[in-house]
Amino acid sequence: MSSSSQLFHPDFVVEPYWWSETPPVLERNPLPAAVDVAIVGSGYCGLAAGLELARGGLKVAVLDAGRIGEGASTRNGGMVSGGLKVPMAMRATLGEERFSAMVRDSVASYTEFEAFLAREGIDAHYERCGRFTAAHSPGAYRRQEAQLPVLRDLMGLTARMVPESRQHEEIGSDFYHGGMVVEESGGLDPARYHRALRQKFQDAGGSLHGMTGVTAIRRASGGYVLETSSGPLRAETVFVATNGYSGGAWPFLRKRLIPITSFVIATEPLPEGLAAEINPKARMLVDTKRILYWYRLTPDRRRIIFGGRAKFRDVDERDSACNLHAFMSRIWPQVRGVRITHAWKGNVAFTFDHLPHMGRQDDVYYAGGCQGAGVAMSTYLGRRTALKILGAGGEPCGFDGLPFPSHPLYHGKPWFLPIVGNYYKTLDSLERYTGW
Repeated sequence: MSSSSQLFHPDFVVEPYWWSETPPVLERNPLPAAVDVAIVGSGYCGLAAGLELARGGLKVAVLDAGRIGEGASTRNGGMVSGGLKVPMAMRATLGEERFSAMVRDSVASYTEFEAFLAREGIDAHYERCGRFTAAHSPGAYRRQEAQLPVLRDLMGLTARMVPESRQHEEIGSDFYHGGMVVEESGGLDPARYHRALRQKFQDAGGSLHGMTGVTAIRRASGGYVLETSSGPLRAETVFVATNGYSGGAWPFLRKRLIPITSFVIATEPLPEGLAAEINPKARMLVDTKRILYWYRLTPDRRRIIFGGRAKFRDVDERDSACNLHAFMSRIWPQVRGVRITHAWKGNVAFTFDHLPHMGRQDDVYYAGGCQGAGVAMSTYLGRRTALKILGAGGEPCGFDGLPFPSHPLYHGKPWFLPIVGNYYKTLDSLERYTGW
């Protein structure tokens, strides 16, 4: 396209594509005087925990500083991962028992998620379609080959390599150097899933309180008092599930979760036949770069959802959309003339050890840090935390009570991201052009 103005469809809006059918809800309900459990954060993690607790007979309130579900749970790409990338180097550090438990739970987060959708009859346009991870360099492909036995033998996943000569079976592009298919992966409409989870929580007797920011959590007789923008709330137990939107109400979590902005675009409906050409098996797609991009077709297979770290600082959605469209067009020159209808951004939460965490600190429960792959894992950690509160947790979760590192120079604002991001971007470019 000759100018950036031609990138945008006349109906372009700055909001998630998913909101056109399922927008967030206000739910600014009056706070009760007291509850058994107060949950801070209305995403998948908080609602999954709330549902389990409410069905367990407890009085539960879920609070959010914004509209219910306005954060990452309705802003993400709806890609459901089958197994987290557990750093193999941690095997010796953590010990075989803990490491094996993390591997077990990373896979269980996906299998239990599918079982949950089926058991609850949730219609979120979910499809197990598999994931193709495209290698951005020959060296990246070799590293994937080395990782394959880990995925197959240790995690029990159905995975295989696709050489460059056959990659058109998976992606209509010459940009990559082959890649890996993992069948245990899928896609859904994240806002529809959130809406179903929200409704089930309310049906179980839970209460939702949007536009109710928590400013402080302090101990009190019989539990805690949460100071909020809607007044105080007494609770016997508190669970903080704010993830990439953790503010200053509880400094422990803010010092350990690193919010990173992910930028996303959605295209107008593709010309007839183009979707099947660029993504023949309608898989979830991601690449191997450190500054990665991820992309997929919408559930109706008519549009592209394309996301990634377009910038290392907070920028206007239109600016980030131009960057994303340019890279999308490098992968698929066929889509260069396709316009953008939606652009948005949202925070994902990373940790210093690249692992999710759940646990209890000063008697406050927490969970988060899903490294940008939280649809299944955040649901899983929320449920496991609820079972722990109910005293029905069974076998301990592998991510429960891990050492949760911070850094003395980090206080919740990731000032180092532009430095690290540009360094990683340079490494990605070197690998691509040298074949590392």
